[in-house]
Amino acid sequence: MSSLRNAIPRRAHKERAQPEARKKFGLLEKHKDYVVRARAYHIKEATIAKLKEKAAFRNPDEFYFKMINSRTVGGIHRPKPEDNKYTEEELLLLKNKDMGYILQSVQSEKKKIEKLSSTLHELDNKPQNKHVYFAEDREEAKEIQSRIGQSSNMPDLDNIPSRIKKKIASSYRELEERKQRLQKLEKLYADMALQKELKKPGRKRKLKLHEDEETDNQTSRPVYKWRAQRKR
Repeated sequence: MSSLRNAIPRRAHKERAQPEARKKFGLLEKHKDYVVRARAYHIKEATIAKLKEKAAFRNPDEFYFKMINSRTVGGIHRPKPEDNKYTEEELLLLKNKDMGYILQSVQSEKKKIEKLSSTLHELDNKPQNKHVYFAEDREEAKEIQSRIGQSSNMPDLDNIPSRIKKKIASSYRELEERKQRLQKLEKLYADMALQKELKKPGRKRKLKLHEDEETDNQTSRPVYKWRAQRKR
């Protein structure tokens, strides 16, 4: 029955357009457009009514700690930065994890530097041949020396293509950058290790250097001495 009903031709109902006299007001608003606009308007109206009610019944003497623990920065309400909420043991554990990561980075950087320097070492230095040859007379010794000289001739760097020269120069720059980074990581690890030791219990004092030592070791780290304790 439904298929027969669909087979009957029907009249296509078209939406009413905006009359010619009201063309200046744009497209004619349909009922579904009005429903969406009305719902949005009533939601805003209810929100404003709730805020007005809260403002009317607000207690002028009310207080909560967010009033003093927060501030307005650039028109944005932001809470004040919290103090350190970790205990001494938790901070020491976090520093140990950081020290382990830095130590791992130091070891990884050393391996990369060794690998890179070993590849570049062959371009600068001739290989040291420690093999000992024995000759029965002078003529045989001269022949061996000439043969060794021909086999150990290094390629001339002037004949190397520019593309390979650029790669070699970039490798040397990378090597210098990695060495500088390794120095910074080692210094950071030493500072963190010193701070970790200073956090431990026990009486300690900072040693004073003489004037000549201060001038020589201006960039050196401070030296501390702990009081000797008897171990049980």
